[in-house]
Amino acid sequence: MTSTAGASSILPPEFSSLITAPLEAQSVAFNPALATPVTTGSHEFHIPILKANAETIWVEETGELTPSEPTMGELTVVPSKTGGLVPVSREMANDSAPSSQEMIGKSLAADIVRNVDTAFLGNLASPAPKGLASLPEADADAWLNVAVVDTGAAITNLDPFNAALAACESADGNITGWLMHPTDALALANLKDATDSSKPLLENPRVIAGRPVIVSNKATPGVRWGLDAAAITTVLREDVEIAISDAPFFTSDRIAIRSTLRVGFGFHTPNRLVKMYDKV
Repeated sequence: MTSTAGASSILPPEFSSLITAPLEAQSVAFNPALATPVTTGSHEFHIPILKANAETIWVEETGELTPSEPTMGELTVVPSKTGGLVPVSREMANDSAPSSQEMIGKSLAADIVRNVDTAFLGNLASPAPKGLASLPEADADAWLNVAVVDTGAAITNLDPFNAALAACESADGNITGWLMHPTDALALANLKDATDSSKPLLENPRVIAGRPVIVSNKATPGVRWGLDAAAITTVLREDVEIAISDAPFFTSDRIAIRSTLRVGFGFHTPNRLVKMYDKV
């Protein structure tokens, strides 16, 4: 995996952890309160979908049961490639200290985390994977629509979050985490329990109705999400790659470290995801 002599000290045997560990720790797309992360060695990941349950009925003791089949579907996730290129000095590359490895790992992972979370929350053009912002609100197939809660111009109490819980539960789901921009989390933290009171409405501003509040500066201000982690799958391919070469920066005695990985998102039960924003 290395092409530059003397640079192997920055890559321990488990080199992929330099990328995957920070990604799984920092990316909201891999947060188990918001999504279900899986790792695959395949080009495609197939997710079975139960669109409608089989029907059961009450019958007399000797009555006949009516045959019924569930309505099934399948979502195929093809992970897309993202990567980064980081130049480091040859001295750092030759430094076998764990701190140097950690520093390089953070540098490599930082932009990948940014790319992954931007895609997870957004609606980027191909080849990036589609994210939450791509999900419809008014598709002809109601099962494909996210639930929507109109918050009005400003949230002044927890009613929108209670409405979101009810919307998710009506689709047989369970909100496991809230996702929002830091400014929206701050606005909630500043809510008071009464007019002219200095007591916060929320005892812990990073927990609402027992669910954690996760913040990301990649989120759109004013749009809050109530997510059921069982309704979202984040798929990571196993073939994380790191390559090293001094060719791009030969004249400055630096070494280029390139990292790539493939990730995709499966929103297989969209009607259990709740989008909260001002619809006006």
